Amino acid sequence: MSRRRWAGAVDAPKKKFEEDKKPGNYQNVGLILGVTGIVGNSLAEILPRSDTPGGPWKVYGVARRPRPDWNASHPMEYIQCDVSDPDDTQAKLSKLTDVTHIFYVTWASRPTEAENCQINGAMFHNVLRSVIPNAQNLRHICLQTGGKHYLGPFECIGKIPSHDPPFTEDLPRLNVPLFYYTQEDILFEEVEKREGLNWSIHRPFGIFGFSPYSLMNITATLCVYAAICKHEGIPLLFHGSRDTWEGFHEVSDAELIAEQQIWAALDPNARNEAFNCTNGDVFKWKHLWKVLAEQFEIENYGLEDGKGSERVRLEEIMKGKESVWEEIVRENQLQPTKLNEVAVWSYADMGLNIGAGYLVSMNKSKEHGFLGFRNSKNSFVTWIGRLKSHRIVP
Repeated sequence: MSRRRWAGAVDAPKKKFEEDKKPGNYQNVGLILGVTGIVGNSLAEILPRSDTPGGPWKVYGVARRPRPDWNASHPMEYIQCDVSDPDDTQAKLSKLTDVTHIFYVTWASRPTEAENCQINGAMFHNVLRSVIPNAQNLRHICLQTGGKHYLGPFECIGKIPSHDPPFTEDLPRLNVPLFYYTQEDILFEEVEKREGLNWSIHRPFGIFGFSPYSLMNITATLCVYAAICKHEGIPLLFHGSRDTWEGFHEVSDAELIAEQQIWAALDPNARNEAFNCTNGDVFKWKHLWKVLAEQFEIENYGLEDGKGSERVRLEEIMKGKESVWEEIVRENQLQPTKLNEVAVWSYADMGLNIGAGYLVSMNKSKEHGFLGFRNSKNSFVTWIGRLKSHRIVP
């Protein structure tokens, strides 16, 4: 499975879904928590395809909000459910008795990490306690966490001692609260109660993908920023640190993450293991910034001149731009969106000021049998194209 480039791969055409597949004949039934998120949307696109390993899968997709138009073409049963509400979760998910695999790729953001631990732990608990006792054929749970496993929560990055990169999956936890650790402990505890149930944990390191609903979609945020710069006729400046501009970075393509999770859900070599997931190459933002400028036909671009505390961040620069975005949406006949829906400036600021050298190792994943990879530049261009084709950005 991991040795081939799927139909789900970047720049490859979709395979036709077998619409005549009869209910009840599915070998595998996937439950995606966070189906409108940046990885959940890719899972929902890939799982039902006829050439997906173990597939085509029957798919349930769960999200808090009503199903958006850009997600409507995926063949799945969409369930609107607030998994932070134990009663709503129990009422809607306990009925899914045919689920064989859980893909947990959702999260909630709160002001402090202590609150993040509480809400994300409760959400995960609600799901597992609703599904595990009722889905007798449940075999595997995929939990997606991320690179903060090695760096700590956002407010601690660069302020606490971290491990020496490249990061490997066997490194001990940091001595700080982190909701990833909370979720892992819940996973281990619940799986232990059920014989024959196994798990995998997946740690991407920044994601390129498509979802206007994602809280951590740097591609969409940068595209919105570029569209505003183009509209106002101003330079596309990189409002981040020089270390970040010049240094080497890794990223994870959303479809690659989905492919690794499907591989882990089916391959015995991946049972009860944690895996890093990055594209397998490195890039510099100074090079991708040129690509971004080209995609939006902006000639004047580059590193902003400010230094240290004088550097102005995107969150400050983009204050009050709501009416500008409304004008861009109207003039280009885009999907109606609010600026705060499609751009998360604080997340982009964190990514553009993180420094350099936070690299992870993919050796364990490859040694266990997953050989998937992506070209990060091509990935970036592809997801920009997806945002344009769905008329999220001009």
